[in-house]
Amino acid sequence: MQTTPNLSPRLPAPVAGYFAHETTSPAAVARCFTEDALVVDERHEHRGRAAIEAWNAAANGKYKLTTELLAAESDGPRATVRAKVAGNFPGSPIELRFRFTLAGGLISRLEIAP
Repeated sequence: MQTTPNLSPRLPAPVAGYFAHETTSPAAVARCFTEDALVVDERHEHRGRAAIEAWNAAANGKYKLTTELLAAESDGPRATVRAKVAGNFPGSPIELRFRFTLAGGLISRLEIAP
């Protein structure tokens, strides 16, 4: 993962962990989430750590993703990260918004959309 200088310190710890492991360790990504967390990506829902781990592994295996963080903002339990995502998919690279909701020091919801 590439990051913009000084962007990572502004990310809540579980969000920083998500991006640190997003392309290298589906199990570590899943540990950033609550047990019953929900990820919404490409209009599909993935609920629970096992499903999130499988989703992350499949996406990386299929698309060979790289992510460049562009901007981040957080407000209480919500954090939004704007990133350029590249890989072997039509239209690559694309700018996406990662909208995180946090609970108890972990991610309880993530929605990824343009």
